[in-house]
Amino acid sequence: MNQHVEEFTQLLEQENRNEALTYILSLLKQGTYSLMEVYEEILAPSLNTMKSTGNEEQDIWKEHVRTSIIRTIVENCFPYVMKEREEKYGVTSPKTVAVVCPQDEHHELGARMITDYFTMLGYNAVFVGSNTPKEVFVAGLKSQKLDYIALSITNPYHLVSARNTIAKIREASKETKIIAGGYAISKLGEKRESLGADYYMTTFHDIISISGGDIK
Repeated sequence: MNQHVEEFTQLLEQENRNEALTYILSLLKQGTYSLMEVYEEILAPSLNTMKSTGNEEQDIWKEHVRTSIIRTIVENCFPYVMKEREEKYGVTSPKTVAVVCPQDEHHELGARMITDYFTMLGYNAVFVGSNTPKEVFVAGLKSQKLDYIALSITNPYHLVSARNTIAKIREASKETKIIAGGYAISKLGEKRESLGADYYMTTFHDIISISGGDIK
């Protein structure tokens, strides 16, 4: 664990929202980290390093508070999303991607961060959020043209729901490409192919390399 991750994690353990936010924004302002590095090297790991108290209810409380703090940080990072989009990547894509979580998946913070990745790369990225029923996916496909639907699955128990959702999307649209990502996908290895998605991603660079460079 590097110094910045350790210092930030300590602020999270103290549940100090203001200082945690100030700390991350200062790293971005000083150019110590790019936005992608902040998300992947500091924020994402910090979600998985919470120390257990031995009390389930207290641990759930602490997890919710930590997630809330990181959500605040992500929302405040949006100016840097647009800054890096304009200065570093300079790409504007006419394609639209909707980022959603399948039914019963309530962990949406990863999906929110992935939405920023797509936005930074020039996409028209739509964040739909957590616990999205299959029927709502179909309604979304009917309401607008979606080039991609990106499903974020954190809990492995929701992989069956994700597979059923992918099948439903296939029935509704042959043109829309399906991307599957998230913590649960990263743990599947080659077994992820059984979900039936077109592409799989777990990092920012996966988005860039998807479809042989289709996503610029």
